[in-house]
Amino acid sequence: MTLAEFPSPPRRARIGLALGRACARVLALLLALTVHVSWATGVAPSVGAAIASAHPLATEAGYEMFRRGGNAFDAAVAIAAALAVVEPYSSGLGGGGFFLLHRAADGRQIMVDGRETAPAGARREQYFERDGNPIPGASTQGGKSVAIPGMPAALAHLAQRYGTLPLGEALAPAVRYAREGFEVDPRYARIARLRERFLQGGVNTAKVFLDRGRAPPSGHVLRQPELAATLERVAREGRNGFYAGRVARALVEAVNAAGGVWRLADLERYQIVERGPVKFTYRGATITAAALPSAGGIALAQSLGMLEQFRLSEGSQPATAHLIIEALRRAFQDRARYLGDSDFVPVPVDKLVSKDYARQRAATIDPAAATKSGDLEGDSQARAESGNTTHFSVIDAAGNRVAATLSINSLFGSGIVAGDTGVLLNNEMDDFTLRPDVPDSYRLRGGVANAIAPGKRPLSSMTPAFVEDGKGVLILGAPGGSRIVSQVLLAILEYLRSPQVDLQRLLAMPRYHHQYWPDRVEIEPEGFPPEWRAAIEAKGHMIQVVNRKWGNMQVVFKSKQTGAAQAAGDPRGSDVAWY
Repeated sequence: MTLAEFPSPPRRARIGLALGRACARVLALLLALTVHVSWATGVAPSVGAAIASAHPLATEAGYEMFRRGGNAFDAAVAIAAALAVVEPYSSGLGGGGFFLLHRAADGRQIMVDGRETAPAGARREQYFERDGNPIPGASTQGGKSVAIPGMPAALAHLAQRYGTLPLGEALAPAVRYAREGFEVDPRYARIARLRERFLQGGVNTAKVFLDRGRAPPSGHVLRQPELAATLERVAREGRNGFYAGRVARALVEAVNAAGGVWRLADLERYQIVERGPVKFTYRGATITAAALPSAGGIALAQSLGMLEQFRLSEGSQPATAHLIIEALRRAFQDRARYLGDSDFVPVPVDKLVSKDYARQRAATIDPAAATKSGDLEGDSQARAESGNTTHFSVIDAAGNRVAATLSINSLFGSGIVAGDTGVLLNNEMDDFTLRPDVPDSYRLRGGVANAIAPGKRPLSSMTPAFVEDGKGVLILGAPGGSRIVSQVLLAILEYLRSPQVDLQRLLAMPRYHHQYWPDRVEIEPEGFPPEWRAAIEAKGHMIQVVNRKWGNMQVVFKSKQTGAAQAAGDPRGSDVAWY
């Protein structure tokens, strides 16, 4: 069976037109007649292609590119654009992200850096009162919070340099979802209720994302015709459809009307950067992850380098969990001490990811007791960004693969939909360190390496990653702010520990996290029995139970032995996987 002959996955979120509903019924029937058992079990072999994304319509968009003869990079463009429409609270044209690529033809591995940048007029002083106190909300909502988006440039770059289909063809599903509408799922309805007051007070957000001023119920058809028109403009004109002309003027006008300092030149000068990823080995496996301005790849290399010095059992066992917590503590300390945009500040990356440095740091870990963060040499307070992002993983039959993590920062970003563009803008300026002594809304602090500067990219925890070992290749990533690093770390350890690949188990594992400051172990509300908590506390850790589960990890695995691929989405989120 060829890839083009594969049926589409079931449509769990329907386009709000009769034709869309009819197509969904036909596709569902076709699926039931062909691969019903495979879908139900979630582990059936395929022709070697797989997609895992945070929304069924995004997965369908990627699948549509496969049917059209496209590769994994075409699928990535389609998925990212679709997520901009159906997950507006997490990502969009007004945001940015990192795309980790592997090209099968020549083995090229590269990170496409589509992170947002500070406008030329941005200054730290703009976020403070005359008395030196921070202006409440200046970095989280309104015009001063908005960085120059990178997503449209990234989509155009991927299509032009790595894809096989025209950009317009890859954007077509997103245009369709925006213009015809889609039925919002329970997750959208819940997040809209959570941010209802914010959306009511935003710029054009109520008319786009609410229903007569209130959070819509599940099943409400959300249409975004203005966003569809902007997507069509990008499809016709490439990056110039966003960074020049009427769209660019509307963006600048909207941001500055809300207190920002954008110029048209900021948009015109925005450039995608291709960066060599962080690559290292751990117990015979090769791991490739995002490079700066993502702190995630370095944190993974450091944490696993330290853990390699110890005998580890299952990651949920208290003795092993203690070692993982201590490794994370030290990795996040180094994040605060050293990390920032390496185009602007010198960062000792080679030293930080070296095996010698890992051994030195591991030697400071006491297997029997917690190290207080304030007692570590060169104490500093680490900072983490907001946790509202999205991730998808994709591999095609030829072996091309993409792990992409995308964000607009906080839920619904800055709360600004720019004029008649339909573009919801980010609030990524909050990911810079305003001043070392000024905590963000998470009570976290950072260092001067991550200070605001014109054209600079803020530090991020987004950690798309590949893991290659004798079993095959694992493609993974997750949303969750600073907790992204611990999620990916725990998943990698579980994958490498077990001789059998069980993606559902890997995703369902209870999660814990430490980020150096505040000095506490955060745990999900379920999955940790009293004995586990007692054992961790006995070693001197303070436990903070978070009131809800976190993350929405998307994972794809391709077997080295059989070439079969499988995909799985996090049970915590509204996900769908196709394989």
